Amino acid sequence: MNTIPKVGFVSLGCPKASSDSERILTELRAEGYLISPNYEDADLVVVNTCGFIDAAVAESLDAIGEALAENGKVIVTGCLGAKADVITSAHPSVLAVTGPHATNEVMAAVHLHLPKPHDAYMDLVPPQGIRLTPGHYAYLKISEGCNHRCTFCIIPSMRGDLVSRPIGDVMQEAERLAEAGVKELLVISQDTSAYGVDVKYRTGFWQGRPIRTRMTELAAALSELDIWVRLHYVYPYPSVDEVIPLMAAGKILPYLDIPFQHASPRILKAMKRPAAAENTLARIRAWREICPELVIRSTFITGFPGETEDDFQQLMDFIDEAELDRVGCFTYSAVDGATANNLPDHVPEEVKEERRARFMERQADISADRLAARIGQTMTVLIDEISAEGAIGRSYADAPEIDGVVVIEEGADLVVGEFVNVTITDSGEHDLWGELV
Repeated sequence: MNTIPKVGFVSLGCPKASSDSERILTELRAEGYLISPNYEDADLVVVNTCGFIDAAVAESLDAIGEALAENGKVIVTGCLGAKADVITSAHPSVLAVTGPHATNEVMAAVHLHLPKPHDAYMDLVPPQGIRLTPGHYAYLKISEGCNHRCTFCIIPSMRGDLVSRPIGDVMQEAERLAEAGVKELLVISQDTSAYGVDVKYRTGFWQGRPIRTRMTELAAALSELDIWVRLHYVYPYPSVDEVIPLMAAGKILPYLDIPFQHASPRILKAMKRPAAAENTLARIRAWREICPELVIRSTFITGFPGETEDDFQQLMDFIDEAELDRVGCFTYSAVDGATANNLPDHVPEEVKEERRARFMERQADISADRLAARIGQTMTVLIDEISAEGAIGRSYADAPEIDGVVVIEEGADLVVGEFVNVTITDSGEHDLWGELV
């Protein structure tokens, strides 16, 4: 009897890269390959890379080097794979290099370097596929690529223009995940608001009925699965206004992940950000009037080329008025290939860092105040982890791994993946503490 070949897998980068990894892992298991949790037992290793910023490139190259040192047979895929010369110059012994969302190409390389005899009894995979996330939540990728050309970003050069998945396929995947016990779906893409633009919002079908390929209709259909639905990477187009009533009605989570990036009109124009001319503060106020429970998370960049102290002060004034719940901030990184690198008046590193520190100090106070306002509230919490000290979960206001948590000290007997009601008793800058109701 032939030994079943084993593939090791290293997945780096964002949730969209993780979704690509899940597709490759699903295909490997569907064909009967086993997945090895360590280098020494694997017959070869696939490394899914990130190449968005210099630190991610370095991490990816280090991971490839480690896999080569520990195993020797390595296939590389992912965003850094779009720059094959960077990989092969650093690690010429890799077996193959493919770009992002390249399941077929990865499988072809696996077939070439690790062929597997067919086994009718082993070539099976669960209907929901192979997932890297815990069993109670999953990422649902609805499109690939992006039509924007933000000057600090090289994603379109690596992942291409927007390609929306057929809405029927998306809904079938979501349905399978719900049937497998997933309690929360995190909708992801490069630009969730643009879903369907490339196909002119073509009508698809799910369960025999027509549904337009559009964010609002997708959110409404997902709400029928009776699980948490969380929207990520939402650009502030007017179409976002349409999903706020769905949140107010409790159909999807009142949570928006919107990458604003800056507030100075001059810097937004230099960034070539979409919706730069929108009156963002007015729209945030309107959203909160319709859905007072709305939580908004965002990311910002300090030290973009040409950013003056006045531009930065506009950003500080914006966060004071917007009072966003969750915020991340990064200093501008001159990513190889980004057009912003050619802009004049680059900001010194120490100024970038000093502005970032000031920004995060101000935002920490805002986040702490908004969390403190929840003391005394009773919230539904999804349990992520159990330890001897208690349980750790998340409310609707918390996306996994990027936001805060709710700590339940008397929750050691709870079960991962269950919903519980918790009365909030204390808060910090990022997290909440509570007691079971």
